[in-house]
Order: sequence, then structure tokens, then C-alpha cells
Amino acid sequence: MGKVFFRTILILLIAIFCCKSTFAQNIYEPYCPQQNEVVFNQSTFRIDVIDPQANTNAKGANYPGLRGANQLVVYTPEFGYRTNTNEFGTEAVITGDTVTSLSGADSLIPFDGMVISGHGNAKKWINENILGGAKIYIDKENNTITSYITSDTFLYSARAKVREVRNMMNYYAQNVQGYSTRRTEQYLARANDYIEKAERNSENAQRYASKAIEYAESAMANVIPYNPYELKGVWIRPTFHSIDEITDVLDRLASAGINNIFIETYYHGQTIFPSKTMEEYGFIKQNPEYAEFDPLKVWISEAHRRGIHVHIWFESFYVGNKSPETNPQYILAVKPQWSNYQRKNIDSETIPYSVSEHNGYFIDPANPEVQEFLYNLINEIVLRYRPDGINLDYIRYPQSLAPNYSNYVMSNWGYTKASRAEFLRMYGVDPVDIEYNDGMWFQWKNYRMNKITQFVKRVSELCRANNITITAVIFPNREMAMDTKMQDWKTWSMNDLVDGFTPLFLTCDDKTAMNLMANVIRNKTSKTKLYGGLFVTFMNGSNSDLIKQIHAARQYCLNGLIIFDYAHLKDSYIDALTESVFIPLNKINSERSFRRGRRY
Repeated sequence: MGKVFFRTILILLIAIFCCKSTFAQNIYEPYCPQQNEVVFNQSTFRIDVIDPQANTNAKGANYPGLRGANQLVVYTPEFGYRTNTNEFGTEAVITGDTVTSLSGADSLIPFDGMVISGHGNAKKWINENILGGAKIYIDKENNTITSYITSDTFLYSARAKVREVRNMMNYYAQNVQGYSTRRTEQYLARANDYIEKAERNSENAQRYASKAIEYAESAMANVIPYNPYELKGVWIRPTFHSIDEITDVLDRLASAGINNIFIETYYHGQTIFPSKTMEEYGFIKQNPEYAEFDPLKVWISEAHRRGIHVHIWFESFYVGNKSPETNPQYILAVKPQWSNYQRKNIDSETIPYSVSEHNGYFIDPANPEVQEFLYNLINEIVLRYRPDGINLDYIRYPQSLAPNYSNYVMSNWGYTKASRAEFLRMYGVDPVDIEYNDGMWFQWKNYRMNKITQFVKRVSELCRANNITITAVIFPNREMAMDTKMQDWKTWSMNDLVDGFTPLFLTCDDKTAMNLMANVIRNKTSKTKLYGGLFVTFMNGSNSDLIKQIHAARQYCLNGLIIFDYAHLKDSYIDALTESVFIPLNKINSERSFRRGRRY
């Protein structure tokens, strides 16, 4: 038994070594096209840093993944398991010397490859010069990266897409009674015809492969059957100022099969409706953009007419990114003592903002006045408008760096006068004097997480008393959510404080999304529903990226999907969705069964 075990370990180590050796040899040697292979595009860009650290990349020290503005960063397995980047860039996953997938953020780093990540100008270069199947060369001496798009690149993408569709089709054929593959097979046959033409003619490979991809994408749009039991939603910033504009949006959503909308009602510290609560506190009564009009009333009444449920998208502890000094009625202009503070700026004479979150301002969850104000505002919405649900967003502290960064403690939030005084009374220690490795850090972390949980509990009681659904936007990586945002959402589920979670999966990559889905599922109870927040449209991903993430959600039996957001829901996405995945609401009554199966 022992010999077998050690032999197995030895084989694995040799395999890993060989993979890494091949990887190193491929990626760091100039790409040489094969016989009959045509190079259509070759482009080079400067690398800012490989495997950044706080002390080696000061420009990115305050940002997730240590990737700064306009930087191109390369992440290898030496960096860790994933990139930890935010959603404002784009990424290419490399295995060997080949791009295997394109993502948006926080990509998994292959053990035999790397991830290329870009923001700003670097993001633009990646989007314009890297495709799935592209060949990559890194010149370590000159610190540059070169991407080659060849005839094989286009064939790689076409073959991969056909393979993906066939795997998806096989899944539904095995799991959905009465599922028909006819239309999907027809599209796949056309795709394979064009792949064969591309293989025979390298000069025209791009044209033929592009046609193959087009047919494969049509196959993918038809491969997923309709599920009548899942929530199909979209988050909406309601930048519409008349009844006609609102009804036009709702008609479009109904025709797209959307049955739930999440209306941004309290955001940037202002309400879209004329609020008595805001007025009583001396704050801006209503966002001036909606003056002389109550859009919330129209959204709810007109949505209900169309059979669409309405959830209040509520930005709890975030009050916008405009300086309080620019308007005397801004929340932090009236109540500067409500501001949240990092440890590094506790003595600041100006109100601090979160650099990594749009330079946004946050209010203090540990301040009882803050909790009372937000509760009163939600109570006003519940009693006055009777929505179908409350969707709590920014239900957390501002984001800090991760614990493995040397300046983690200094980047933490919650060092306000109110919280420091209460914690000192409770534990006899000022949080300012607690370091990460001190025994008291656990109590200080729990103190802040409990403040968020207390507010969720109070809102939960209000919603349950009024038969209103309560959901929360959470960060799917539980450990990271607790360490960097003081968000202990597992406790909310274990104590049945919410009806569902609506995490945003900040990626275009379905494998990354599946990893995040699994993380949430492992840490919630079966009673708490899970609605996948899909960020593909915001990141301008492809139609097939969106379809693949919906397929991932189906595999994990999620309770529904919510698209972020309406402003980025282009007609091309709707066209792809309504091929098979969604059904227009006006057709549902006459089409109760699946388009291609009786039950999912």
C-alpha cells in the first residue's frame, strides 16, 4: 500500500514538473507558425509586473489583485490560486502558450499556465488583440507580451464552441424528459461543414471559421430548454422620467421573458421617490433627476400589470461618490459624524472615501443613528409602496485589502468614534491598538460583522411581517467577504434572516462562475434560495458567455438568474435568450410546458 502511494505521488510530481517545463519552454519562446498556418495579427504590449506584491507594485497597492490603473499584470501559479482582481478589467487565461478562455475578473490561475490581466489601456489592448486560441509569447528580457492570431486561432475557437454545445446538449438529453436535439443538431452540422472548409483552406480560415462560430452560437442559443420555475430578473437604474418611457422598458422586458425587476430605489444617498424620511432628517427629499414625478409608483403598478414582480434595490451603507462639500443636504454634509473611517485615516480632518470603490463614501453600520435612519427609510418604502421584495445591496463595510497584504490592518474600515467607544466599553481595548495577529482581532472582526447582521435581522422582521421577500447582494467568496468587507452572510442563512442571496459573479468565464456558485452553495442552508447575478452584459461579454453561465446555473439548480444590468442588456442578448432559454411573458399562459420538454 505504501509503495503504491509513493509511486502515485512520484508520478504526479513528474507530471507537474513536465507540464511546468513545457509551459516555460512554450511561453518564453517566440511563436513559430506551423506549415500552412497564416498569421493574421501580431501585437506586442509592455508588461507592468509579473506576480505583483505590495512592495513591488506601489501603483496597485490599494487595488484588488494589486493591479493598478492602466496596468497589464501577469499572474502565474506563484501568485496563488486566483487573481483576486475586480470587475473593471479583463483577463485571458493561458495554458501552455495558448489562450484557453477570456474572463473579466478574479480568474482561476491554471497550475500549468498564467492569467494576463489588464485595466484601462491594457484592457483595451487585450480586448482588441487576444482571442481564444491565440498564441502568447513573453519576452522577459524586454518585459513585453506578444499575441499572435493565426488561422489555427479561429479554428481553435470554432472547434471549442462546437464541443461546448455538444456537451451541453448531452447534459439536457440525459436530464430533461422529452428534450429534443433536432434544432441544435442542425446548427452543429452547418458549423462542422465550415470547420472542414477552414481546415482545407488556411487563407480563408478566418472567414470559414467565423461562419462556423456563428452557427455554433445559434446552436448554443437553442440548446438550453426553458425552465418555468426559475426567477428571471434584471437590475435596473431607473433613468426614465415619464410613464411612457417606463412602460416601454417594461414591455421590452416582458417580451424578453423577464419576470422580476430590481429597481434601484435608494442609491448614492438619494431616493427616486419623494421621501418623508429623507426630508425629516434634513437630507435631499428626492433625487432632483425625478423631481415632480414619482417613478417608483409607476414602476410597481405597471410592472404588476404585466405580471412582473418588483424588488427594491437598496444601497444600504453606501452614499455615493460626490464630496459632501458639494451639497449641504448630502447625508454626510448634514451628518458628518456618520462617516466610516479606515484605521489609516482616523485623524483625518476630511471625510474619507474608498479608493477601490469609485472613491465612494460610506456610513457607519455600528452607529445606531445610521441603522435607525436606514430602517425608517425601508419601512417607509414597505408601508407606502408595498413592493414584492427588498434587495439589500452594500450590506457590508467598505472593502479593505486581503489579510495577506502587509497593510491589511491599516486598510480596514470601522474605526469611527461610535464603534471605538462601544468596543472599548465592551472589551476594554481601543480597536486602534489591535493588530491582525493579536488575540483581540477576532472580537473586533466579529463586532463589525455582528453590526451588519443586526441590521439584516431587523429588516428581515419588517419584511416577514409584511409578506415581502428579503434578498441580499453578497460576495460569493465567503472568507474574502468576512475578511475584507465584514459580511458574514453564512450566519444570515443559518438563522433564516433572508429568503435568498443575489451574489454578483463578476466574470465572463463560466468555470469561474461555477466555482463561485459552489462556494455559496456550500455555505448556505437549503432554505435560502440562490439567484445568480450574471455580470456578462456589463462586461460586454459574448452571447455565448451569457448562455454558458445560465447553463452553469442550471447544473447547480439555482433558483433563478438576475442580469446586471438593464443599461447593458443589448438586443443581441435578448435575441439569444429568447431563442429557447426565456419565453416572452405573453406566451407563457399558452405555453406552459417546455419548448422542447415537459419538465425540467
